[in-house]
Amino acid sequence: MESTELQLYSLPESSTDLEAAFISEDYTDRLIEEVRSKAKSVVGDLNTAKGRKAYISMAATVRSSKVAIDDAGKALVAEMKKRPALVDASRRKIREALDELAIEIRQPVTDWEAEQERIKAEDKFNADHAEALEMNAAFDKALAERIESDHEIALLMNDKIDRDRAESARIAEQQRIEYEQRIAREAEERAKREAEEKAQREREESARREAELKAKAEQAERDRIAEKERAERQAKESKERAEREAKEQQERSERLAREAKENAEREKQEAIEAERRKAREAEQKRLAEEQRLKDENERRQADENHRKRIGTDVVNALINVVGLNREQAISTLTAIKDGSVPHTKINY
Repeated sequence: MESTELQLYSLPESSTDLEAAFISEDYTDRLIEEVRSKAKSVVGDLNTAKGRKAYISMAATVRSSKVAIDDAGKALVAEMKKRPALVDASRRKIREALDELAIEIRQPVTDWEAEQERIKAEDKFNADHAEALEMNAAFDKALAERIESDHEIALLMNDKIDRDRAESARIAEQQRIEYEQRIAREAEERAKREAEEKAQREREESARREAELKAKAEQAERDRIAEKERAERQAKESKERAEREAKEQQERSERLAREAKENAEREKQEAIEAERRKAREAEQKRLAEEQRLKDENERRQADENHRKRIGTDVVNALINVVGLNREQAISTLTAIKDGSVPHTKINY
């Protein structure tokens, strides 16, 4: 192992060897012992300034050695702290690359599934549209038949009204003629004196009847016109109602088709979101498990370091305070940890 001499101690030159040295309890003990042995070798006359200065200089050298050793360890720790970040960056790069590769490998199947969903939605839309067209055709046919039937009924009603009115007028005229003829025959049989009076009454009566017939004819004409207008109004209302219902049916069909398309698109987006959500949940679980393992490892490492530090303190106290050598101190520590020394234990 290549080393360089630094005052009272020597440290490995390479970072790998230095890391191995710092995590070795045996090496640290030997390093301390090396510094202690060299520092204890100082000899000076306490009665002279030069002799006292030798001790002061050696103590300063020990302190500067402490700072140098600690700085070397601090630099090593800083270097070691970079490693997890580098490892994490590599892991992240690998994860992202392999995730992209997995998506790329599966893309043909994903595209095929999306195409199947599109075809399924399109087939459903075409089926709904065909059904809507059939319903519109049936409705239009029924509506046309009803309009034609209503129109024929209205025409028949108009013809019947006209015939009834003509027949009534003919009968009235026939009755009028027969009545006048009868009056004429009766007038010829009566006296000439009464003939003028009767003739006058007949004219008056005739005028009255004619006025009544005229009034009846005019009323009949008004009734015919009103009936014709009512029939035309009903036919117009039927046509407008049919057109309005046809328009509403068309709008309903288009709305159903549009809703079917929107539902298909929404279901597709929900499926994609569900897949993404599953991927995010899986990634979160994986990260949580990594964090748990990391925390558990850090707790375990901290506990080991804590126990190691307490063990080192106990061994140093047994050496420096009790006066045991290193092997005796380590044996005593082991006995105490194992519970072999009654009424004695170590609290971690």
